[in-house]
Amino acid sequence: MARNWNRIIPRNTLEAMRLCKDYAKAKRNLSVERIADRMGVSADNLYSWLGNGKMHLSLVQSYEHVCGCTFISDHLTHAQGNLSVKIPSGRSLQDADLLKMHGSFSKTMALLADFYAGKADANETLNAITDHMQTAAWHRGNVGKHLEPEFDFVTEEE
Repeated sequence: MARNWNRIIPRNTLEAMRLCKDYAKAKRNLSVERIADRMGVSADNLYSWLGNGKMHLSLVQSYEHVCGCTFISDHLTHAQGNLSVKIPSGRSLQDADLLKMHGSFSKTMALLADFYAGKADANETLNAITDHMQTAAWHRGNVGKHLEPEFDFVTEEE
């Protein structure tokens, strides 16, 4: 069964690091050796970091860039009680955007009702709430982009 990478929220730094590795393998067909090569570090070092969950902070951005995901940064943000939201581009709304928002809201409400009735897991409920808040915040930012349009750059030829 395929993972829904957008809904995964790591519980600790080690899990976040391993999720990045798994994502790179699943989505980019990158082995640990290839990730290490692209980062400019040895595979032995990367295996060590994936084993103990300790990577120098200066390497996190490079690691996430090579892997193509931000599980570590997102985890660090959430661990401080903050919410990370992808910066909206100000693009036009697609039908899929509204469907995702509706699905996120429906799932979150169902899990909340089940949680308060003692039928749902707290971690699953928290993940659904976080996912919905991120989706709503993205839409808020996207609508806000329309209030503050960016400058068009004019070339000398125009």
